Amino acid sequence: MARKHSKHGRYEDVPVEEDAPAPVIDCWLCGRPTGKTIVWHHPVPKSRGGRDVVPMHGICQQTLIANFTNSELQRHGTDVEGLLAHPNVRKFVDWVANKDPDFTATIAKKQR
Repeated sequence: MARKHSKHGRYEDVPVEEDAPAPVIDCWLCGRPTGKTIVWHHPVPKSRGGRDVVPMHGICQQTLIANFTNSELQRHGTDVEGLLAHPNVRKFVDWVANKDPDFTATIAKKQR
């Protein structure tokens, strides 16, 4: 039976980029580079019609969920500055600024 492809392909001399560095993606909330785990967060919750997603650290997403309701997140939309104006979020972002990108910790539950 005949071969479909020759033993010596036409692309054997082309260098393959196996160790190409992955692009560095910054967190939408804190601005730090994301680590191995990237959470794709809906700034406007899906239950409120949100479709866009932004890259975040898991700990940053937990902080938003602990400090805002879905209605509040819908009102802020993609306005990061409005979210950072909240004292608890600003305190968190200042605290996490010097942490490792893969840093994780438990976040306090909603205080309602």
